[in-house]
Amino acid sequence: MSAGAPAPRVAALVLAAGHSSRMGGRNKLLEVVDGTPMIGTVVDQLLRTPLEWVVVVTGHESAAVEAAVPPPAITVHNPSHEEGIGSSVRTGVAALDPSVEGVLICLGDMPSVDPRTVRSLVEAFRRAPDRGAFVPVHDGKRGNPVLWAAAHFPELLELRGDVGARRLLVARPDVAWEVEVDDPGVLLDVDTPAMLDQIRANGACGDD
Repeated sequence: MSAGAPAPRVAALVLAAGHSSRMGGRNKLLEVVDGTPMIGTVVDQLLRTPLEWVVVVTGHESAAVEAAVPPPAITVHNPSHEEGIGSSVRTGVAALDPSVEGVLICLGDMPSVDPRTVRSLVEAFRRAPDRGAFVPVHDGKRGNPVLWAAAHFPELLELRGDVGARRLLVARPDVAWEVEVDDPGVLLDVDTPAMLDQIRANGACGDD
């Protein structure tokens, strides 16, 4: 693809079906960050980027999570969410518009990812569409979200158990394209009350 080629049609797939098992009975996606339930903050950040669709996969407490998702993002329920994250990836990919050329797999508990990181991943995909996956790297460490080209959708639809698309990166290291970003948010997921307190104290990323 030439440098002047149009931006690819990319959808964000936000995984928001889990039980927040390390949060002491609280659903972390509904905890308020920057005045909004965390899942709303994550979606708001994505809506500020050059993505054509934002799809949120729900499961545990789906009605409450869906109510916190701002439009024009859409939600799709994963009735098999108890099986693990692989089932949510399958549910989300299956729900994508057939014209989607790439999917950005995001975690609903990462509200500090800078929108500029998403733009960098989409731009890397535009410049090198023959690569299969685009992975943000900060301080020498791979993070999330990861952008997958449509050529790998069949493999994503085969994921099983509580293992996400990262397994494909391990199995197929040749398809990965690392994208350096100045964004510590790609390494920060909210798994515990202590991490939630840290995110609240620092504020979610609001740069544009």
